[in-house]
Amino acid sequence: MLTRKQHELLSFIQTRLDDSGISPSFEEMKEALDLKSKSGVHRLISALEERGFIRRLPNRARALEVIREPESLATKAAPRNATPRPAPAAARPTPVAANDVIEIPLHGRIAAGAPIEALEGSAMLPVPAALLGSGEHYALEVSGDSMIEAGILDGDYALVRRTNTARDGEIVVALVRGEEATLKYLHHEKGQIRLDPANAAYNPQFYAPDEVEVQGKLAGLLRRYH
Repeated sequence: MLTRKQHELLSFIQTRLDDSGISPSFEEMKEALDLKSKSGVHRLISALEERGFIRRLPNRARALEVIREPESLATKAAPRNATPRPAPAAARPTPVAANDVIEIPLHGRIAAGAPIEALEGSAMLPVPAALLGSGEHYALEVSGDSMIEAGILDGDYALVRRTNTARDGEIVVALVRGEEATLKYLHHEKGQIRLDPANAAYNPQFYAPDEVEVQGKLAGLLRRYH
């Protein structure tokens, strides 16, 4: 048996998922149930999760899925002449909510100047899902100023879609000679790989094709202001 508040919250979440495919924020749930704080929402969600009625979607903030409904909610009759409700969210792809946050691996620093060693780390970086597209992503902290004319500044976080192929003119993470990584425009020129900066103070870098391995393409930037 669910408490009245648990039942109200479950019903509210299901209604929002049915209507928009997006779970409500904690603030919206707090207001809908007339609770004094978000901690009350946390307790209700935890109770519903423990009882197997909802599930938190991994690596997303505030993303919930209703996996079981109480009988009173599932069999509640709709008013006569009511507009048919859309299919439950579980029966169709769930769009990414604007306030969703995904955690992606943060793999150290990458040079936007002369190549520096690419550091592999175990840290995670929370990123708004709207900044990412399909595919697997990771983040690198930018070091240097050679890409400033492309709007990429020292201290920015480069959000990178993992791939080993790229077209000329795309900004890539290039692993040079198997040990150093740099963020540059990629070009093929006369049997060589040319890595171009976006700063007139720097010169292009030329390498043999077997010296450069594309490890991803720039998908977005995250900048923190202090």
